[in-house]
Amino acid sequence: MINITDSIIKTGDDCVSIGDETKEVRIQNVTCGPGHGISVGSLGGYASEKDVQGIYVKNCTFIGTQNGVRVKTWPSAPAQLTVSDLHFEDLIMDNVSSPVIIDQEYCPHNLCKKDRPSSIKITNVSIKNVRGTTNSAEAVTLICSSFKPCENVEVGDIDLTYNGNQGPITTKCTNVKPKFVGKQNPPVCATTAKSA
Repeated sequence: MINITDSIIKTGDDCVSIGDETKEVRIQNVTCGPGHGISVGSLGGYASEKDVQGIYVKNCTFIGTQNGVRVKTWPSAPAQLTVSDLHFEDLIMDNVSSPVIIDQEYCPHNLCKKDRPSSIKITNVSIKNVRGTTNSAEAVTLICSSFKPCENVEVGDIDLTYNGNQGPITTKCTNVKPKFVGKQNPPVCATTAKSA
């Protein structure tokens, strides 16, 4: 088990970035910001990449970050790996642009092909007790692969307030059917994107 605890991280990129073949990492009592949040990935860019398993992000605070917690995989990627047992729990968002993201269509600057969906499997994910404020109207984004949809995703006790003026707070979900527990503010996956 690798532990990243009791830290303040300020950076111009990810506060913590989890790469391929990473297993059993616990990130706890970390304050992130400024920065891009805590990310798993990007994954799938190389055929040799290996599975990711057992990532725990707990009791963390994000201040003014671009993202909160994020999982990102490339479309049309040569790698076929599994990302499993991801736990994002007890998180505080303070004016964060995108608090929760799973993005299996990750393609920065449109520099990748999108001729086929991601072949990376994401399974056994818990997103629980996430609260605070966002400066983006889209608070929770779960965009999974149409080839390998996300499985066993549990979302519980989300309480996020939008502090902007670009319409009501929303969520976006594709190729995922989460299990819901507790409070959902905003209602996660109530606004659902069409499957790819």
